[in-house]
Amino acid sequence: MLPPLRIGRHVIESPVVLAPMAGITNRAFRRLCREYGREGTALGGASGATSLYVSEMITTRALVERTPETMRLIEHDPDEYPRSIQLYSVDPATARAAARILVQEDRADHIDLNFGCPVPKVTRKGGGSALPWKRDLFRSIVGAVVEEGARRDIPVTVKMRKGIDDDHLTFLDAALAAEEEGVAAVALHGRTAAQAYSGEADWSAIRLLKQTVTSIPVLGNGDIWSAEDAVRMVAETGVDGVVVGRGCLGRPWLFTDLAAAFAGSEARVTPTLGEVADTLRQHTLYLVDFYGEEDRACRDIRKHIAWYLKGFPAGSTIRSSLALVDSLASLDRLLTGLERNAPWPGEPAEGQRGRAGSPRRVALPDGWLDSRELSEEHQRTIAEAELSVSGG
Repeated sequence: MLPPLRIGRHVIESPVVLAPMAGITNRAFRRLCREYGREGTALGGASGATSLYVSEMITTRALVERTPETMRLIEHDPDEYPRSIQLYSVDPATARAAARILVQEDRADHIDLNFGCPVPKVTRKGGGSALPWKRDLFRSIVGAVVEEGARRDIPVTVKMRKGIDDDHLTFLDAALAAEEEGVAAVALHGRTAAQAYSGEADWSAIRLLKQTVTSIPVLGNGDIWSAEDAVRMVAETGVDGVVVGRGCLGRPWLFTDLAAAFAGSEARVTPTLGEVADTLRQHTLYLVDFYGEEDRACRDIRKHIAWYLKGFPAGSTIRSSLALVDSLASLDRLLTGLERNAPWPGEPAEGQRGRAGSPRRVALPDGWLDSRELSEEHQRTIAEAELSVSGG
């Protein structure tokens, strides 16, 4: 359906990107998604092709300070390529320093920049989806990371939202600025920060962005719950590829479906409850490997339980017990209580996954919307960050 997606020097045969999701897209989950993606390309007649699987968001300050948890989060499997890391920053000096670590220490093959996060603790600092409102700040962060990446031919991409709210849209001018600064692609989630994940994604905005940005790939994100949705987004917007987030929660085989669909195959995965249980257990084992601690892995898998079991006939008692699982032994014991032969439930298992939330007022720094230029106070904050990073 689509030619391979080109992100700088990287050729992504299946034009699908796993969206960075905090607490989700760690090395364990990415491994699971990659395995299913490879199955999908095989169904479509391709061999070895895969999608692009991005790490969860990495805070540049924590990376520069080399906090143990952050250093764990930027780890990749030996066979993971391209190694893709998403950075979040609110100032160019720290962004540059973090990118330099990734580049000089050969820790990444692709860097994505987060300008789409709507979470209050991020936007309140002027980060995520709030940041493109400050045009010069946005451009300077993007330019700094692109410059560092260029030292070893590591492409940089940008992921953003439409804007802060309907009265403060930023996506067109931000994308054009990013294009001028040398990014390899731009991705748009068709919602504003104020929407969070509520309502419907505005695919018309994605189409407009594709018509506006012409020299680099444009990717679309929002409301892709199935391979059919991805195909429809491409048809309606003309994008060069799709970014999939909540649609794969508890459903990593969506990457099988997506790879098959873009390879021209109508084959789709419809697992039995037993097959889903096996995937859930494998996910847990990968988390044990990732954390090096069985109890922590079991605490992590709890949030995935409802997503994996969506639509299946699993009683409330066993669902509740699984959501409190504390060891592999207890997980195995509970999984044996599932009706393994229960077939894929169809419609009840389809559609939205994860919390949609509701529209809200975006938390922003004081006076953030007064001007698209930085205030003197914010300029001082950035200058202090630069001094801190440089050791001055």
